[in-house]
Amino acid sequence: MILSHIVAVAQNDVIGVNNDLPWDIPEDMKFFREKTKGKALIMGRKTFESVGHPLPKRLNVVVTRQKSYQPEGAVVVSSVNEAIKLCEGKKDEYGDEVFIIGGGEIFKDTIDMVDIIYLTRIHREFDGDIKYPTVNP
Repeated sequence: MILSHIVAVAQNDVIGVNNDLPWDIPEDMKFFREKTKGKALIMGRKTFESVGHPLPKRLNVVVTRQKSYQPEGAVVVSSVNEAIKLCEGKKDEYGDEVFIIGGGEIFKDTIDMVDIIYLTRIHREFDGDIKYPTVNP
């Protein structure tokens, strides 16, 4: 299984502000849609809520500590490791690559586990409260 991050990052490493993207870049959203279509996605609860709905034609796996959280159209697990195991069991249906799509805590927890980082660098600084973790080569 291939574990990947897919993320857009500002020059100052900002990836979000108030649980939303600080920019609107249609080309990047198109890249995200094309790359992740038909795949398994792992995300935190806040990321799922910021999207507002399950992403179509994908397995939406939401990591949260809230035991009662049960959004329609998503599978809820309590840890990143549980999410990865679940996705491994769905390889036949969703393929060998699993995408981690955020947010900040999930990226931080998995930065040393991923095989590939699809990183769109935004050549501008943005105000924000969520940053992408430092990548150790």
